[in-house]
Amino acid sequence: MVTINCDMGEAFGLYRIGDDKALMPLISVANVACGFHASDFNHMRQTVRLAKQHHVKVGAHPSLPDLQGFGRREMKMSRDELANCIIYQVGALKGFLEAEEVALNHIKPHGALYGMAARSEAVAQAICDAADIFKTPLMGMIGTQHEAVYQARGHAFIAEYYADLDYDDDGSLIITREHQAVDPDQAASRCLRAIAEGKTRSIHGRDVAVRADSVCVHSDTPNAVEVARAVRDALASHRPR
Repeated sequence: MVTINCDMGEAFGLYRIGDDKALMPLISVANVACGFHASDFNHMRQTVRLAKQHHVKVGAHPSLPDLQGFGRREMKMSRDELANCIIYQVGALKGFLEAEEVALNHIKPHGALYGMAARSEAVAQAICDAADIFKTPLMGMIGTQHEAVYQARGHAFIAEYYADLDYDDDGSLIITREHQAVDPDQAASRCLRAIAEGKTRSIHGRDVAVRADSVCVHSDTPNAVEVARAVRDALASHRPR
């Protein structure tokens, strides 16, 4: 069954991003920010509690150490340093998960780190170095170093499709600093095609290969709740009986 995942817990202190309370009932998997692009110790625990309340699985959403840039700016780090950076973040979330008796479901890198791992074997290897410790699946995209490296290293691989981001002609994501609102019905229709045909339309009209074990909706997309609801309803109505 295709799941719906959402990047969540991305508030920080008094600052708020996303409507987690409205989104959580609409999804099945939450990727919880670990403090380096967003979130803090209070918001991490609150998000884990909210996920537990709605029976939503929780994964770690580690980032490059770029709080001001929301983790969407690239940085150069050695493999060891990057692995340590990820271990530090996932370890923090795992403490809150254990406090609430919730299992760590997966790891999904955030923003620029996700994009770098798609292109760079060394970055993908660093992510696996961290994942080796926690022994959980990794989320990523087919046709990238995510798929090649994660599976070669023996990690379960969850292929994602993005409901609210555009794809380039080479099948890569176009990651913007700020997300724009998208048409919910169009997003839902694209998800159904990705699931049924394994294809999506790029920004220049080319069909590119995708796979959707899980569909992602970002909580900081301005109309994320409407998009998540449309995707959920579309998946439910087309689910094989």
